[in-house]
Amino acid sequence: MQHTISVLVVNKFGVLSRISGLFSGRGFNIESLNVAETNDPEVSRMTIVTRGDDKKIEQITKQLNKLVDIIKVVDLTEEQFVDRELILVKMNAEPRVREEILRIVEIFRAKVVDVHAQYYTIEITGNESKIRGIMDLLKPLGIKEVVRSGRIAISRGTKSIN
Repeated sequence: MQHTISVLVVNKFGVLSRISGLFSGRGFNIESLNVAETNDPEVSRMTIVTRGDDKKIEQITKQLNKLVDIIKVVDLTEEQFVDRELILVKMNAEPRVREEILRIVEIFRAKVVDVHAQYYTIEITGNESKIRGIMDLLKPLGIKEVVRSGRIAISRGTKSIN
């Protein structure tokens, strides 16, 4: 089962290395990792997406909590949360497919952020099902390159990791 884990950490060098080392040392793969400062520049928030059964994920969260620079660890999978990912897609924009690309972009409320004689660069923001849906439609039209930000997530409602 896929899990989304949110981790507040002290914003200093070496923290990311220790966390990724913890995962690799125990044979866990990180499917997605996103790290950025919070509203407090001394604290960063990591969103880690990984797979494992509940017992393995519990082991990971306990091990994370033992690391020195960890402030808080929450497995968001067990609660309601909002998640998003940003993807930039460079498309072959041959005249025969331009109209179809623009139609798909409009339907999915994406944006064309760069236009070149031969290429369109599209910005897509959404949850996993939206991303998968638009990518399935764009793929046969000629995807040239894809860059993904990785998932970010936050609890719904009044619940907060802080």
